[in-house]
Amino acid sequence: MMEIAITPGGDVRCVYAEDIDLAALGTINIRRASSVEPDAQGQWRADLSPVAGPVLGPFPTRSQALIAETEWLAQHWLNRT
Repeated sequence: MMEIAITPGGDVRCVYAEDIDLAALGTINIRRASSVEPDAQGQWRADLSPVAGPVLGPFPTRSQALIAETEWLAQHWLNRT
């Protein structure tokens, strides 16, 4: 499920998904909030430094790293003004 936060000034923030056409909300500015990559040992890490966040992990699977990434963004970034 896609969560969308709308500020009192009308700005919209969300973790990108294709659930809705974001362009229908107005001009969009998409930027990377993180990257999920494997390390030298084949473990996965979610680097949230683009939004002043931590590096999460290691995780044994990419899907676990993606879940942790999405949860962190929802808790710490989505509603930040």
